[in-house]
Amino acid sequence: MEPERADSDAATPLRKEAVPLVIAAVLVAVLAAGFAVAFRWSLGAVLSSVASTHDVVTAMREAPVWARVLAPAVGGLLAGAIGLLIAKAPAGHGVGDVMEAVVMGRVRLSLGVTLLKSLASWLAITFGGSLGREGPLIQFGGAAGKLVGSRFGLSLDSTRILIAAGTAAGFGAAYNTPFSAVLFVLEVVIGLVVLDAMVPILIATVVATAVTRAAVGQGPIYGQRAFVLTSPVELLAFAGLGVLAALGGQGFMRVLSAGENLFRHRLLPLPWRPAAGGLLAGAIVSFLPEVAGNGYEPLNALLDGKLAVGFVLLLLVGKVLATTASVSSGSPGGVFTPALLLGGGIGFVYASALTAVGIGVGSPGGYALVGMAAATAATTHAPLMAAVMAFELSGDYAIALPLVLATAIAAAVSRRLRRQSIYTAELERRGIRWEVTMEGRQQGG
Repeated sequence: MEPERADSDAATPLRKEAVPLVIAAVLVAVLAAGFAVAFRWSLGAVLSSVASTHDVVTAMREAPVWARVLAPAVGGLLAGAIGLLIAKAPAGHGVGDVMEAVVMGRVRLSLGVTLLKSLASWLAITFGGSLGREGPLIQFGGAAGKLVGSRFGLSLDSTRILIAAGTAAGFGAAYNTPFSAVLFVLEVVIGLVVLDAMVPILIATVVATAVTRAAVGQGPIYGQRAFVLTSPVELLAFAGLGVLAALGGQGFMRVLSAGENLFRHRLLPLPWRPAAGGLLAGAIVSFLPEVAGNGYEPLNALLDGKLAVGFVLLLLVGKVLATTASVSSGSPGGVFTPALLLGGGIGFVYASALTAVGIGVGSPGGYALVGMAAATAATTHAPLMAAVMAFELSGDYAIALPLVLATAIAAAVSRRLRRQSIYTAELERRGIRWEVTMEGRQQGG
């Protein structure tokens, strides 16, 4: 009976703080949603005033070639200058730091550092860098959880739960996908289902998503579509897509790592390192404007089947190289949405190739959707989150079985090729071992 008493004693502080914890979670959710709305609105407002458009792809497409080349370099230089200000800050700010704070109790998150990193990311994205905007939104939610937990005088355990709730709120606000936001925290950040954390995470996700929907709209961010599974035999084709997406996701992660090694050269200190990366990204944007930004616009075109296969192949190569140049050189930003574009392109080309050789399959758009999920599963090793996210992004129940199958295969193949995900690899570089097994979570360092 002693172990049961010990568990009960450990849970007592959380039970005493249940009400303030829920109130704090609601506050964190509102902060995360407000930041997400402001981040999106400010990006659109600047683009609208400068280029009379709300998306960076159109702005780059209509800009002169010299501006396409130089703008990302300027954005990288500005981001690098901000990087100099926070280079010696002890506080963490990435998803890896959130994982370390929630699971290991090493809370080094600072809202001030996060805001500076978000500003650097905002500048890099506004000037046409090939970056995702989800990174700052997720990280802000975690940092807001730490701040509110401290202001409420909550215990370390409650603060860790609040950081997890803020991370889920930031994810939900970024993608308008509440279920996958919860699963992102459970599968990626925590690694195991922790029941004490479930209620605050669920509440924060609902509040943040509701606030965001009130500001930016109700429907899936990639629009409502209906794809059809032609027959159960077609599941074999989707299984093949899972393998291809795993290879593509692994290739993307390895190119990013190679880019980091390349840009780590001593002759490229801050702030010139991100400027050089921005210049390389700008050179690609100059002849392929669609690689600018996070990939939202070409993803919509892929799902609608509006792009030619040859152009999609060019887009895949260009997006991987431009994102590597932007991110690996030090411009802060996410790679989650670029990975979605990578998977969508792989799925689109795969379905088009099957059709070309006489194998009857569904629309390339449906394979693009499943490819998005499979590539996400390959890079994050979170298949359930990836499958649910693609379902929420499209609102299409008919594609549920292919989503579950392809993401499971992609995650399994990816883990066989490399046990670290894109996030745990970051922790391993710091000397922190991170494994999740049937026996429980293991970490060391």
